[in-house]
Amino acid sequence: MDISRRNLLNVSAAAATAGAIVGAGNPAHAATLMSMLGRDAAQYGVRPNSPDDQTGVLQRAIDDSAAAHLPLALPPGIYRTGMLTLPAGAQLVGVRGATILKFSGGPSLVTAQGANGISLTNLTLDGGGIKLEPRRGLVHTLNSLDVRIHDCEIVNSGGSAIWFEGVSGDVTGNIIRRTAVTGLVSFDALGLLVAQNTIQDTSDNGIEILRNAIGDDGSIVVNNRIENIKAGPGGSGQYGNAINAFRAGNVIVSGNRISNCDYSGVRGNSASNIQITNNSISNVREVALYSEFSFQGAVIANNTVDVCATGVSVCNFNEGGRLSVVQGNIIRNILPKRPIGTAPDDDGGVGIVVEADTAVSGNVIENAPSFGIVAGWGAYLRDVAITGNVVRNAFVGIGVSVVAGAGSALVNNNLISGSKLSAIVGLDHAKAVTGDLGNETTSRFAQIVLGGNAIR
Repeated sequence: MDISRRNLLNVSAAAATAGAIVGAGNPAHAATLMSMLGRDAAQYGVRPNSPDDQTGVLQRAIDDSAAAHLPLALPPGIYRTGMLTLPAGAQLVGVRGATILKFSGGPSLVTAQGANGISLTNLTLDGGGIKLEPRRGLVHTLNSLDVRIHDCEIVNSGGSAIWFEGVSGDVTGNIIRRTAVTGLVSFDALGLLVAQNTIQDTSDNGIEILRNAIGDDGSIVVNNRIENIKAGPGGSGQYGNAINAFRAGNVIVSGNRISNCDYSGVRGNSASNIQITNNSISNVREVALYSEFSFQGAVIANNTVDVCATGVSVCNFNEGGRLSVVQGNIIRNILPKRPIGTAPDDDGGVGIVVEADTAVSGNVIENAPSFGIVAGWGAYLRDVAITGNVVRNAFVGIGVSVVAGAGSALVNNNLISGSKLSAIVGLDHAKAVTGDLGNETTSRFAQIVLGGNAIR
């Protein structure tokens, strides 16, 4: 193939012209020009808006264009199709909002296995509400590298919208709506970016970053809008979460806008070195930001949370959960109860809960009907520093476990204002067992260091 400067200029000009025509509201002409960069699906007998099933001709077009290392351009229209299999290098390109693949049935609408370098761009994938088998996605991809799904709309999936196993690549700029299970599921990612997507109205979770065994994952989940996430199957926290990382280490969750979830905004379970930063979260009905079970290392910083049952929970020292920073978060308008079925005893009303090897600093907590900050659960307390926080209008400002076997805690230089019962108390689990320690300059408990707290 002659790749001269003139040819490159001609291709660039064609692409620019296609983009300009799309902007001018002429998608049919844009699709024609797009085909100059690849293969036009019409030359294989693919017919938009035909009442006939297009599966066979679409599959031939996909296979042939992939073998030629060229994109396949699909003009505007509705294409009724069953399952399409993408070979390595397959690239499907449509006109955004106008090229619609309408699912007619089968295991999935688009599937690939061991197919590197595949992409879907500017397509609408409509699952029609057709029920999928468990652990299936409308887009279902296994053991594939450099998978890209860009600027697509995936709607009405009867299973998950996207299901990945052993995949690297990026999912960016998509709209995922009305999903019967989860918006995006990734098992054992090999380097995945999930960015700038809108995910609305799912019945299980918004995004799941999962591994079959605890290990490094490194997925990056940034700048997504996730809302209206239901816990359709019930449970005690497995469902109803906007973003769920399970056994996945070194995951970054940042800059996401999350609202209206039955359970958590971001939930890290056995997910070491998770970073949960700069997210905006409102109206979640359990713990807004969670790091739990067998993890080592969590940073939960600079998030805003408005309406939740608990703002931040870093817990399960009994399972090895330890080592965290909880810093610079604003948490307010906390609900008194968690959803029925959660443990322990469906309690809520707490701004921040931590247990082991943790610094809690520079947070602002307002309107907590139980506690602003809690350190420890029974004997499960070790090396917690609570410094420089502002706690306003809590029933109790700060509670620290004082049962036998509990470790050390520093409570220093906090401002506690408007506490209805006490500013600082000693706890036996969730029960206050001391009077107000807030005005004491020297603690009566050897493991608690008090000093410099301003009580108003």
